[in-house]
Amino acid sequence: MKKHRGFPGRLPGTDFQFTIRRESKAGPTPLVVRERFADRKPADRRADLGFMTALWDCFGDQPFERGNLDAGRLSWLFGREVVADEDPFDPISYDAMLRIDVRAAQISFPEIFGKG
Repeated sequence: MKKHRGFPGRLPGTDFQFTIRRESKAGPTPLVVRERFADRKPADRRADLGFMTALWDCFGDQPFERGNLDAGRLSWLFGREVVADEDPFDPISYDAMLRIDVRAAQISFPEIFGKG
């Protein structure tokens, strides 16, 4: 499992986790598409914004390996702002390649891209 050095471990001042410390003995948690409803709590929205900001700062528009990025946090963005960068895609692999869909991310998180 690739460890993304320099990537924040969590949203500062909160318990919202961005990375995991070690591989799970049970295997990787699958990436799934989680529905984000309009009535989500402000803290959850800040966590999404913080995670997307960290992804953009670390990887930009380049493909990146899932590695030690938290599957739960990734799943809130997966299928929209973060998409598979390989075919076939294995949602339960630490080696899975992902990328930011810049157009979708600009719409969902305009404050990151200077339009908010």
